[in-house]
Amino acid sequence: MADGVDFKDLNRRMEGAVTAFQHDLASLRTGRASGNLLDPIQVDAYGAMMPINQVATISVPEPRMISVSVWDKGMVSAVDKAIREANLGFNPIVDGTTLRIPLPELNEERRKELVKIAHQYAESARVAARHVRRDGMEHLKKAEKDSVISQDDMHVQSDRVQKMTDETIAAIDKMLVAKEAEIMQV
Repeated sequence: MADGVDFKDLNRRMEGAVTAFQHDLASLRTGRASGNLLDPIQVDAYGAMMPINQVATISVPEPRMISVSVWDKGMVSAVDKAIREANLGFNPIVDGTTLRIPLPELNEERRKELVKIAHQYAESARVAARHVRRDGMEHLKKAEKDSVISQDDMHVQSDRVQKMTDETIAAIDKMLVAKEAEIMQV
C-alpha cells in the first residue's frame, strides 16, 4: 500500500497463523476418535513418503475407534508400520485391507504431556502473529522515513496493527484454554 500498511494482507497472515494453530490442535488426541489424529502420519508408498490420507480412507465408526481402509492391498503393512512408528501410542489391528485403531483411555501423565504440546503450538502461533506485527511496523517506519505518511498517520496505523495483533493473540489463547479443558476432561 502506498500510504502505509496493507491491513488486508496483515489480517490474512494473522488469520493464517490462527488457522495453522487450529489444525495443530485438531491433531492432538483428547480421548475421542478423530480422523485428524492421523494427519501427521507419512507412509512410505511406492518409493515416496505420502500422507496417510492419500493411500487410505480414514473414518470414525465409534467414539473410541478409528478405521483406516487401505486402497491397495500391498500397502496395508506399510500403513500399519507408519501408524506404529508415528509414536502416537496407537496399536492398529489389521483386518484384511482395513486397520482398526482402538483409542485407549488417556492417563493423567499423557494428558499433561498433551497440554504441554498444545502450549508449544500456541506459542508458535503467537510468535507467527508477532512476526506479522513486526513486518507491519517495519513497513510503517520505512513509509514515515520516506515521507510517504506523516508521523500522526504512523502512530494511528501502528496502534491499529498492535490492536490487530492483540486480538489475534487473544483468539489463540482462548482456543488454547478450550483445548486444554477438553484434554484434561476425564
